[in-house]
Amino acid sequence: MPGMGLRALESSYPTSSFRSPRLTGRPLALPLLQVLQETEQFLGQVLQRVQSLLPPWQVQIRKMKAVYLMLNQCSLSVTDKCLIAEVWCPTRDLVTLQQTPNESSLRSGAGVGTVVHRIPSRESPPTLIRTNRFTASFQGIVDAYGVGCYQEVNPAPYTIITFPFLFAVMFGDVGHGLLMFLFALAMVLGENRPSMKASQNEIWRTFFGGRYLLLLMGAFSIYTGFIYNECFSRATAIFPSGWSIRAMVNQSDWSSEFLAHHPVLTLDPNVTGVFLGPYPFGIDPIWSLAINHLSFLNSYKMKMSVILGILHMAFGVVLGVFNHIHFGQWHRLLLEFVPEVLFLGGLFGYLVFMIVYKWLAFSVASSAEAPSVLIHFINMFLFSQSPTNRPLYPHQVPVQTFLVVLALVSVPVLLLGTPLYLCSQHHRKRRLGRQQRVWSWAWARGGGGRRMDRRAWGPPSMNALRVPMPPAELSEVLWVMVMRIGLGMSRELGMASLVLVPVFAAFAVLTVAILLVMEGLSAFLHALRLHWVEFQNKFYTGTGYKLSPFTFEVEQSAL
Repeated sequence: MPGMGLRALESSYPTSSFRSPRLTGRPLALPLLQVLQETEQFLGQVLQRVQSLLPPWQVQIRKMKAVYLMLNQCSLSVTDKCLIAEVWCPTRDLVTLQQTPNESSLRSGAGVGTVVHRIPSRESPPTLIRTNRFTASFQGIVDAYGVGCYQEVNPAPYTIITFPFLFAVMFGDVGHGLLMFLFALAMVLGENRPSMKASQNEIWRTFFGGRYLLLLMGAFSIYTGFIYNECFSRATAIFPSGWSIRAMVNQSDWSSEFLAHHPVLTLDPNVTGVFLGPYPFGIDPIWSLAINHLSFLNSYKMKMSVILGILHMAFGVVLGVFNHIHFGQWHRLLLEFVPEVLFLGGLFGYLVFMIVYKWLAFSVASSAEAPSVLIHFINMFLFSQSPTNRPLYPHQVPVQTFLVVLALVSVPVLLLGTPLYLCSQHHRKRRLGRQQRVWSWAWARGGGGRRMDRRAWGPPSMNALRVPMPPAELSEVLWVMVMRIGLGMSRELGMASLVLVPVFAAFAVLTVAILLVMEGLSAFLHALRLHWVEFQNKFYTGTGYKLSPFTFEVEQSAL
């Protein structure tokens, strides 16, 4: 009996007693205290052992739960006494799928093996796009618009180049791009550290998941910053300037009084000997000393953004041809691609032609007489001609009238061509006794069970022409209002050092907070809009669904 054993144990020790701190007022024998202590130690060892085994147990339970969940979705064949599962499998993994169940059957000692064979299906297959750490963030940008349909052209490979470059066109600065590049490079070099992956901060995980995207955005911003010749809004003289100020001084009436009242001068290229040759790379740094440098740079950047935006749209329209041919949608080549090309080329392509033609046809000497491209483009839609704006080339008005009429004719074809064609196909099939509803399945026989194309029928939008350029102006204002005031407060060495410390700290904080974070986010959203609306929308429907394979591995492609 337990009581007799306890008494026998007590009799083997000297008779002594004490009071337990937990059971006050009641004396306990020393052997009983030892039993309690050993019991507590044993329980502690058991709990420590359970703590070490708990993570593997949790993994095993989750695996068993996932397996039983999949088994519950199988069909039970009573006659054959087996389970039947119908799944989607990538073609390249079909051999692995056939070998794995057979190996499992042999290891488990099952008398009957697993039979795997392909079955025909009319359903639209899911989309599987294999990504890695580098391509996951770019594929995420595409999937934010919608998952691509099966065998549809994937914009992600082109996004790797076009998206960072569009961002850099609006965010071009060597200094800001270098800070972004170094921040992304630090995350890339430390991507395998558990501390970076284990962080639960949502903002940090967003930055860490898009570290390769930030890396390319910073690298492209450095490149465009060298083209704009801007480093924290300051120009750098890497090469000798192609301007000769001496020639302007010799042929101008710049007296000492004039220079005293005009610290900033206007560059006039129409002076003999002032232009020695083009700057080797980017914008000449002499423009940073001119009072008209912002108007010159804004005009240059806006024209280049128009050209790049229209080329980006045209590339998206061309990619749509591959979808039409692959899915056998020949009617869309005639009713969508051709009108889109006519509309895009007749209006925006003609705008690019006028910009390039003006650059080539008018020299510095005749620049004052050069007409305004914007006024010509407005008069093109109004079917009018401004008497104060001379034509770019002979017979310009008839050519513009023909292009506008051609673009207007293509609009109703874009809006009504495909719907009317599908209606005619629907009525024709009904007359033949086929009751299949055309509007609920694919556009053509190659689309399988694809849903309705959500792209709006109509001409290409004009959003690509609105590419803002605020970072340069904001950076200029920040430099003038902070650093220039700090540099001019004191010329003494000691006082200058004391003044520049808080001034530079304020400049650095404002640069990171306003130009890097706020303006970087603004440029990112503008690039995202341009990519979705002006490029991806021209050929990408995004109405598919992802393949969700049965796997025990945790999806960490983005990490």
